[in-house]
Amino acid sequence: MTGSNNEDIEQEVYIRTWKNIDKYTESGKFKSWINTITANLCRDYLKSSYFKYSQNSVTEEEELIQIKDDKETPETQLIRKQRHKRIMDAIDKLKPKLKEVIIMYEMEEMSYEQIAQKIKCPVGTVRSRLFNARKELSITLQDLI
Repeated sequence: MTGSNNEDIEQEVYIRTWKNIDKYTESGKFKSWINTITANLCRDYLKSSYFKYSQNSVTEEEELIQIKDDKETPETQLIRKQRHKRIMDAIDKLKPKLKEVIIMYEMEEMSYEQIAQKIKCPVGTVRSRLFNARKELSITLQDLI
């Protein structure tokens, strides 16, 4: 709690102490009695809907910071294009059977079953080839990962 909230709670402690001074019994320390009042007020405040709302609300400045700039700079365009070219070159260097399967799955978005039908082999073989193609690509493109 910061700023005005602390001051509000502090003022409320004074008011409650003043209003309930007649209820104080000298069996305990006065400081402990005030600490109990303070703790109860703090708990009530933390449970309040105002506190929960203020914790979840975002200031205009924070909102502006969170807005993502969708414009791509020339530098990021160049980096993206270079990255794409390296990936495509790495795919081109794969063995033909691995290259064929990775292109169908990742670029043409075909399912295992569709690929298996198209190249006339079991689904397990498609999965195996995809695994091996990804493994080779991860080694070749390790610095991009």
